[in-house]
Amino acid sequence: MTSLTPKELLTTTRAVRKRLDLEKPVEIELVKKCIEIAQQAPSASNRQNWHFLIITDQYLKNSLSDLFQKGWQSYIDSPTSVAKTMNSDDPKKSKTQRRIYESAKYLVDNLKNVPVFVIPCVEGRTDGSNVSVVVQSAIWGSIAPAVWNFMLAARLHGLGTTWTSFHLRFEKDASELLKIPYEKVMQVALLPVAYYKGSSFKPAPRDPVDKIIHVNTW
Repeated sequence: MTSLTPKELLTTTRAVRKRLDLEKPVEIELVKKCIEIAQQAPSASNRQNWHFLIITDQYLKNSLSDLFQKGWQSYIDSPTSVAKTMNSDDPKKSKTQRRIYESAKYLVDNLKNVPVFVIPCVEGRTDGSNVSVVVQSAIWGSIAPAVWNFMLAARLHGLGTTWTSFHLRFEKDASELLKIPYEKVMQVALLPVAYYKGSSFKPAPRDPVDKIIHVNTW
């Protein structure tokens, strides 16, 4: 395990794409250890209604990568994609957005070669028109902390990952492929998992914190 202080772990755990080691195998037992840490996250009413699929079969990885590629193409053609912000009037922003685009595109092109996929799921769905904000908050507030726990645990064990979701544009197809009961269980992400190359991760640039803090009223 890496020797990181709590502050270092929380401020330097980054989305890893280009620095994923596609050649080095990842032990499934190590992934399970990270999931055990994910289980320690809180969940609404202590339901613990999360599930984690570990994907190592190459046929399944290839098939999911195809769905991921289709989802990426659909996203990149949309007016809100990062590709539409690479030519900003702000040169610094354009550079940052181009770097993000190139990193994401690298993962799209190489996803099938990542040693392990982890697909976190949660019982219940939030995509119905009658699902209240309260219910949505409870569902996402249960699975999101668990996924972040997993990502932090992965970092501690020398593994890199990132929250991706392009394949969810075709979630039903992915559910059929993986035999997930779609009506009852919702996929929330696809986490590529691999050892990462190098060791220097730094805090990311962010806006001044006062820009996002509101005290008592907006």
